[in-house]
Amino acid sequence: MKKQSLIIDCDPGVDDALGLFLAFGSPGLDLLAVTTVGGNVPGVITARNARIMRQLAGREDVPVFAGADRPLVREPVGAGEFHGEGGIGDMIPFEPRLGNAEGSAAQAIVDLVMARPAGSVALAVMGPMTNLALAMRLEPKLAAHLGPVSVMGGARSEGGNITASAEFNIYADPDAAAEVFASGCEMVVFGLDATHQVRATEARIAAIEALDGESARAAGGLLRFSQRVEREIVGWDAGPLHDPCTVAWLLKPALFELKPCRIAVETVSDLTRGHTAVEFRVDAATARHRWAVTADGQGVFDRITESLERLP
Repeated sequence: MKKQSLIIDCDPGVDDALGLFLAFGSPGLDLLAVTTVGGNVPGVITARNARIMRQLAGREDVPVFAGADRPLVREPVGAGEFHGEGGIGDMIPFEPRLGNAEGSAAQAIVDLVMARPAGSVALAVMGPMTNLALAMRLEPKLAAHLGPVSVMGGARSEGGNITASAEFNIYADPDAAAEVFASGCEMVVFGLDATHQVRATEARIAAIEALDGESARAAGGLLRFSQRVEREIVGWDAGPLHDPCTVAWLLKPALFELKPCRIAVETVSDLTRGHTAVEFRVDAATARHRWAVTADGQGVFDRITESLERLP
């Protein structure tokens, strides 16, 4: 079976880390690189965290490129209360054996995508879209050359998780998101409407904790941290696991129901900054955006668990 070439752009982050483990342990993916961006925690920390997960997973063959540390035009915002000061919950951070690859994340995205056949490289975006927007500015042909861009971001029927109408990843850099959504690239978007259906229940966490291996132990610890924080801050017994949906869809599209749409992002109003306007009244044959409306939560966790079984 032909492998899907993939770049992951992320801001680890607890759920980003689970998304990385999912990709690192999936033999159907040809993971070309991980690029990092400031988001949940500052950029220097997200790059380190991506390298920590890479080392734990035994995937030091995958280069990590550090990217933008701040939004295109706005002041940075963070979500450390949901991810811990170091971005990886209760895990004690350490400096990994290997450093970042040379060069910027935006340039790496351009180089890796443009060197391969059009439509062959997918991009999973788990954080603010700053790196992708910068890459599109560097290479105007990038949008047309990319394969599907699988995005965790946005909210419609569920409402926001940082403001009443905005989801964090889009809110953190709405200007970048607006540029990317307007670029014409093919985008599959996993907003809170879908990711809130992927819950880290007690049984699902326990299934991961039952595995043997350093990666599984790390994943279990991250999920326990998230469970505790969600209970304390939001009052949920089983918090949602957002970012792995971007990779799970590439592995098994049937886990999600998608609807063709057109998405625009609010960049002017402070009140509704980062709101995603999802319009379903479109021509399905020409629509470049698809919005996830349902998700098989157990199916997503099954994929994560299977990947962790393959990792050291």
